[in-house]
Amino acid sequence: MDNSSLINQVSLNFNDSFKEHREDLSAVLLTPEQHLWLGSDETSTLERLSFIDANNFAEHKQFHVAEFINLPAPEDKEIDIEGLAYDEYYLWLIGSHSYKRKKPKSEQSEEKNIKRLATIESEPNRYIIGRIPLVDGELSPLCQHPENPGIQLSAAKVEVTEQGNLLMEALADDPHLGFFVKAAIPGKDNGFDVEGIAVCKNRVFLGLRGPVLRGWALMLEIELENSSDNLLRLRKIGEAKRRYKKHFIFLNGLGIRDLFLAGEDLLILAGPTMDLDGPVQVYRLKNGVHLQENVLNQPEVVLNIPYGNRDNHAEGITSFQDISGVPSILTVYDSPAKNRLVGDAGVLADVFQLK
Repeated sequence: MDNSSLINQVSLNFNDSFKEHREDLSAVLLTPEQHLWLGSDETSTLERLSFIDANNFAEHKQFHVAEFINLPAPEDKEIDIEGLAYDEYYLWLIGSHSYKRKKPKSEQSEEKNIKRLATIESEPNRYIIGRIPLVDGELSPLCQHPENPGIQLSAAKVEVTEQGNLLMEALADDPHLGFFVKAAIPGKDNGFDVEGIAVCKNRVFLGLRGPVLRGWALMLEIELENSSDNLLRLRKIGEAKRRYKKHFIFLNGLGIRDLFLAGEDLLILAGPTMDLDGPVQVYRLKNGVHLQENVLNQPEVVLNIPYGNRDNHAEGITSFQDISGVPSILTVYDSPAKNRLVGDAGVLADVFQLK
């Protein structure tokens, strides 16, 4: 693919304790203090790196989500963080909400590997939709609003249920998504899989990697309100007064791998729903935070992102214009190629210019 949009590579330098997880980054976000926040799809922690110069982020600090949000399962059970967003002094995070199928392992027999392929499971922590106060680069469970001391900012999550959470309950009877939710189809089998979050005031947008329906990807829109201490519930919205809206988006058969709010537009990182390398593209959905319901949206491609052969899977994007000085995004990769690994615990991310 065309590499002409690549304008820089940035070294992300982690502590040695995070060495193995530099190869499974799944979410990234640049906040106003010029911190990079990152999530892994194999942990239940958030990672913060500080701006050193245009080519380096370092001074790694790790935050345990369980110290701010009560997780439904032990912390060693992954959240599978697939998206991060920032709005009104809150850092938002989203778990994948997905089932997973076990992978064959080269050291095991074919008989055992075939049994592994029949094993499907999910974990309660994957159903987290949460927010944590973020002020001056630090997370806290509870703090005063920095501009309005009369307002308290508090960490909270969408209420969890036996079905996962209130969103999964609401989707169970949906004519497009209900079958996938109730059938427990794994995410990489075109099952239900959330990868990407964007927040605009009280509205939260969730990008679905799957299912893709006859080539059309879906994005959910929800509105949240406090239901009790540290818990959020879904408001009834839209024409049908459901607890969510659906937006259908044509991405040439790809699913949504990340979302980023650019003004009132939404930038969409699109990639395969199934276990494939590519193609990988970035789309601009104009006026994406004010979409009408029951409309088929066809956004424009603004970037093709190179991909590897069983490696370099683009998983997260964030605006990088405040650092680069031009309209651009920084992209992080799951399964990075070996030439991306830097030193003992670093990895290279790419900066692409946007047209």
